[in-house]
Amino acid sequence: MKIRYNAPTVLSFTLICALVMLLSETLLINLNLYLFTVPGKDQFNPSSIRNWITIVTHVIGHGSWTHLAGNLTIILLIGPMLEENYGSARLLVMIAITALVTGVLNVLLFPTALLGASGVVFMMILLSSFTNFSKGEVPLTFILVLILYMGGQVLQFFNDDNISQFAHIIGGLCGSFFGFFRPERRNRG
Repeated sequence: MKIRYNAPTVLSFTLICALVMLLSETLLINLNLYLFTVPGKDQFNPSSIRNWITIVTHVIGHGSWTHLAGNLTIILLIGPMLEENYGSARLLVMIAITALVTGVLNVLLFPTALLGASGVVFMMILLSSFTNFSKGEVPLTFILVLILYMGGQVLQFFNDDNISQFAHIIGGLCGSFFGFFRPERRNRG
């Protein structure tokens, strides 16, 4: 019996996130802040290349090991199924688009910084409810997940905490969009 690298996009993303966290906690203390945190709209400097890079890279950095473990647990649970269903390249594009959309909207709308893959997690949660989707149908699983996960985020939106419910909501909307407008199912044979 051998171990197989069964979901290259998900596993590579996971390993990169863990490596960045390890480096941020040991050798490069400000790495998360410098390369993986999107500044809020009041701190975003349009002439800074670093600020533009963080609009996408924010999904790689995390604020703590607990934050990282929470996100990666769901990514590792749902991601391989999505990668098998959509393909590695398509899933990578969906992750990048979700990162870009959440990063840009955070810069345009919020004064707070953004760090972490929670938007990607919510994209995957909503997208996973479309795994048995047929054209012309709305899966009941999608409706229930939308109510439970997205409804909870809307209710928590005005909490004064360090969590970006907006990134969760936008990530979920990205996953919904990808699910509804997905290309034909990948050929498995």
